[in-house]
Amino acid sequence: MAKIKTAYICQNCGNREAKWIGQCSVCKEWNTFEEEVLEKENSILSNSTKKIAAKPQLIKDITFAKETRINTLNNEFNRVLGGGLVLGSIVLIGGEPGIGKSTLALQIAANLNTYKTLYVSGEESLQQIKLRAERIASGENNCYVLSETRLEAILRNAEALNPDIIVIDSIQTISTQKTDSSPGSVTQIRDCTTEILKYAKENNKPVILIGHINKEGNLAGPKVLEHIVDTVLQFEGDRNHLYRIIRATKNRFGSTSEIGIFEMNNKGLREVSNPSEMLLSQNSENMSGVAVSATIEGIRPFLIEVQALVSTAAYGTPQRSSMGFNVRRLNMLLAVLEKRANFKLATKDVFLNIAGGLKVDDPGTDLSVVCSVLSSDINIALPKDVCFAGEIGLSGEIRPVTRIEQRVAEAAKLGFKKIYISKFNKKGINFSKFKIEVYGASKVEEVFRALFK
Repeated sequence: MAKIKTAYICQNCGNREAKWIGQCSVCKEWNTFEEEVLEKENSILSNSTKKIAAKPQLIKDITFAKETRINTLNNEFNRVLGGGLVLGSIVLIGGEPGIGKSTLALQIAANLNTYKTLYVSGEESLQQIKLRAERIASGENNCYVLSETRLEAILRNAEALNPDIIVIDSIQTISTQKTDSSPGSVTQIRDCTTEILKYAKENNKPVILIGHINKEGNLAGPKVLEHIVDTVLQFEGDRNHLYRIIRATKNRFGSTSEIGIFEMNNKGLREVSNPSEMLLSQNSENMSGVAVSATIEGIRPFLIEVQALVSTAAYGTPQRSSMGFNVRRLNMLLAVLEKRANFKLATKDVFLNIAGGLKVDDPGTDLSVVCSVLSSDINIALPKDVCFAGEIGLSGEIRPVTRIEQRVAEAAKLGFKKIYISKFNKKGINFSKFKIEVYGASKVEEVFRALFK
């Protein structure tokens, strides 16, 4: 009789130890080790080990064929993938609970009328899936639904049905009989994903996996899960706002700099082809503390509204709060205003918000942040037809930003009359082709003098 082997495995990073320890030596987390049963020892060689190994080839002798992609009929999803689903690839979608992962996956599966799709759910019943499908799907579809958590049963149904695309929601609920540990454990997730990968490559079928995230915001399960799959997509957004952003953190068949933007409504996720018009305020009144920034997410330009509120501190220590913008960078910009531009903000509360619930990492937003803070401080509204694109240095200089032509073109397209940028961005570029005045400045004081004459 084969001996059963057990080991203690960290549920956070997948580190394996022979005995239980309090703190993981790899990820330094406490109390994450659980005993799991490994596969039984077997001295008989498997068929895969008896196969003849592949022979090495010269690079010049390798034939290359362009990968075939399936159009998902969702332009934003196609944009992030790099043009569509590649045959035989595995796409992992991660995000917070309730953000819309299952809605997006079912919407894609149900709208592909020309392809046979199999939607496997380990979390919902068939009746629950039907109610959602009737709300978000359009017309007739060729989508088969299966409520199952056993991997062997899922693969048998897939072989019998022979679908073109498989969606599994979620990988944490699937378990295999080869491993005795509970569903969602590190061993189960790794073994199930490996078997799904083997099926996808052998049958040349694309598979979409939905994954949970942990309290730190990372994908739950072992880190090896992200190495196994071909594409990792992160679904971001605030459940209190309508907008969702999907971005690629890993993509073997495309760029990781693209993003897709969706709006959540009662009929599912709607594609947002022009996010600038959605993110800008439609209020006709001029209000202080509001500035528009021409920003870049990936390689996609759009305009966002930066809102600031400066008030007298009610307590001894002034507050610095930011939503959608790095609070440490906000503190740095406030220090630059205090030191280089002689604006006294040390005794005042400063609150900053990026409209629409977006999170912005683009340093080109700095100039709009300082202008909105100054506008709120002196209570003078900025012109509504003016926007900004520039990075602020510690000496108060305005540094050039990337893809300035795309930013200027986006501002001109939306009817803005003037944009403030770094004067170093104007070198070698002809901005006369855009119907917008481009003002180049080297210091923040120059912008302030031009705005508040």
